[in-house]
Amino acid sequence: MVKDFGAFAKKEVVLEPLNTGGLSGLSFAVKDVFAIKGHQSTAGNPDWLKTHPAAASTAFSLSLLLNNGARLEGTTITDELMYSLNGENFYYGTPINPKDPKRIPGGSSCGSAVAVAAELTDFAIGTDTGGSVRIPSSYCGIYGIRPTHNIVDMEGVIPLAKSFDTVGWMARDAETLRKVGNVLIKEEGSREPFTRILMADDAWELIEPNAKEALLTELKKWQTASLTHSQTVLANEGLADWAETFRMLQGREIWEEHGKWIEKYKPSFGPGIAERFQWASTLAEADMSPFIKKRRMIQENMEKLLKDDGLLIIPTSPGKAPLLNLSVEELELRRSRTFQLCCIAGLTGFPQVNIPLAEVDGVPVGVSVIAGKGQDKKLLQFIASLEANKR
Repeated sequence: MVKDFGAFAKKEVVLEPLNTGGLSGLSFAVKDVFAIKGHQSTAGNPDWLKTHPAAASTAFSLSLLLNNGARLEGTTITDELMYSLNGENFYYGTPINPKDPKRIPGGSSCGSAVAVAAELTDFAIGTDTGGSVRIPSSYCGIYGIRPTHNIVDMEGVIPLAKSFDTVGWMARDAETLRKVGNVLIKEEGSREPFTRILMADDAWELIEPNAKEALLTELKKWQTASLTHSQTVLANEGLADWAETFRMLQGREIWEEHGKWIEKYKPSFGPGIAERFQWASTLAEADMSPFIKKRRMIQENMEKLLKDDGLLIIPTSPGKAPLLNLSVEELELRRSRTFQLCCIAGLTGFPQVNIPLAEVDGVPVGVSVIAGKGQDKKLLQFIASLEANKR
């Protein structure tokens, strides 16, 4: 077995707690896209490392964790410039999925997910733009949250697409996930309890049959008698249409963010990543208007659907983690289906938590709970209570 499951970019980067607090005694790792004073971030690409200086200060979110008693124990591998959902880095290697070494760990917060799943740290910090915390959390069988957009400060984090980027985190248990959330999230949101659970039929159509059966069997065991249950269809036009809206807007923002650097330094990218950046370079701002309008409509409709008391239940991914070393074409097909699930929270900016609910042939599959905007703390408490009741 590769030492430390290949999770770390720089294991030697260690920061001691700055104070005591709610995270005292807990260790964490951080995706190699966060500023750490005196250190360079690779962002998963050697040419990025060559062309960017060491950080002058530490990212605000990391300082919060250190000031609340947590100890930083290493930076973790990421997909190149966070632009993938696979976790297979052409230059720095693929972290080993502790739940099944034959399968990808998921990306782009792959090293962070592996560090947690392999019990190398108590929790880990990543970023989630298009699914980069949620998907590796599902594939590695751990809890993971993409919070409400902009509810956690992004200062000191390398961006991908700013109107979608979030700081996310992962843990092996829901209570640790909640504790980290209490430190990183200052907004309380509504105190109105959740009263409704909605199952999104069109999202459940995207999952493999054996994974769907396993998840639905476990969902029946949830003690949620105080909540009403109903079915809904999110996208009459199809979730593929939503995913295309996300893909176009994200692609345009990515090129706006990194295009000048790419044109100046002509960095080398691995398979799949290079093609994605090339495609992003073809997108024009003038063509974004219909997608911007579509996003606004989706946000408005989802706000009406969930309000402050609704919870949406969807599969996190189409099934268990794909096998290693699949062709670019096979992975792109899987990415397309995965995007249809991930784009829901991405387009709305709503919080989403992956729960490691079931296994198929010993391999984890996750279910996700999405709440309305700003309901993060309440959502984390709800899931921690579910876990406690299950025990």
